[in-house]
Amino acid sequence: MFYLSHTLANGIRVVHKPDESPVAYCGLIINTGTRDEAPHEQGMAHFVEHLLFKGTARRRATHIINRLENVGGELNAYTNKEETVVYAVMLAEDFERAMELTADMVFNSIFPEYELEKEVEVILDEIMSYNDNPSELIFDDFETCLFPNSALGYNILGKEDLLKNYTRQDVLNFVKNNYYTDEIVFFSLGNIDFQKIVRWAEKYLGNQAKHLRSNPRQSPPKDKPAGEISLQKNTHQTHFMLGGRAYELPHPDRLGLYLLNNILGGPGMNSLLNLSLRERRGLAYNVESSYSAYTDTGVWATYLACDRKNINKCRQLVNSELQRLQQTLLPDSKLHKYKKQLMGQLAISSANKETLALNMGKSFLRFNEIESIDEIRTRLEKITAGQLQRIAREIFNTEELLALSYK
Repeated sequence: MFYLSHTLANGIRVVHKPDESPVAYCGLIINTGTRDEAPHEQGMAHFVEHLLFKGTARRRATHIINRLENVGGELNAYTNKEETVVYAVMLAEDFERAMELTADMVFNSIFPEYELEKEVEVILDEIMSYNDNPSELIFDDFETCLFPNSALGYNILGKEDLLKNYTRQDVLNFVKNNYYTDEIVFFSLGNIDFQKIVRWAEKYLGNQAKHLRSNPRQSPPKDKPAGEISLQKNTHQTHFMLGGRAYELPHPDRLGLYLLNNILGGPGMNSLLNLSLRERRGLAYNVESSYSAYTDTGVWATYLACDRKNINKCRQLVNSELQRLQQTLLPDSKLHKYKKQLMGQLAISSANKETLALNMGKSFLRFNEIESIDEIRTRLEKITAGQLQRIAREIFNTEELLALSYK
């Protein structure tokens, strides 16, 4: 992939991909997320993300909202376990406006006291909405069980009792202790001259004092829980997850596991789990598997929801598919088909320019480079059936997996 990059004196990196569209995308990705919270700070990374919209030294909340919306643009943000992202989409002619705004929000937010209580109520409502959706909640509960006594297991939204007691000083302390200039990337995609982007970056981002990380992140807990956990949720269906630790982002087998997970329970209706549980037997409306890679660990899991009377049969079928991948080599014809399917999915996903811009930012943050579709294809083609079988034996061993169910 062709892209241009520049590093400011304070360590903030800038990466840009030229594009002929009149619509442009840009944002800041910060290497700070839920896993950077202390036990008494649970939910703080997400809370800060909300508060970035609530006022800076020169703008009130309504001014932030209107700055891009008045010209038809959009402003958004999200927080996950390892990152906070503030990003925008706008006409290319309004690019500087968006760049200045996102920089102002990230570096000059004042976190006014009168906004804190109001925003806590918004997040509490978000938590209640989430708790009403067991098909989403179980993923967080699963990671809490998989990473006990670790920030990697914290719920991104936080805890009600802690949120209600956070002060402005708590917010300022978290930002000071976790927003490092050498772990921030400004990413952009659009029809904008890169030299202009660099000049604007120097103006709006380069004036921030250098602030480098000195304390390493807490490592994942060494204990890898396995066995059965059941939580009483009084749900109509049984919601079930089975999974465990997986490869980290730099791991050489990460792409192989990504392919294997796609075969097993990816988005295609022809995934092994969907064919087995839904298409052939009608036992579940939704069955899937997922793989999330973090900087130093990962999570792989299957998820399904079914009628209570069918849960044992569903579990048997899931285990059968996992065992088949461990015991049987994929024929060359099937392996070729699965590789082609994955490449098609990746190409289609990259055609969504917002997704492409966000992925660019994350890739540059983590690896200081961006891999092209052709480079991924080259690596994918080298993966053998034997490698996939080895990966399946390492990751899908049911004796080492954790099972979580809602009843």
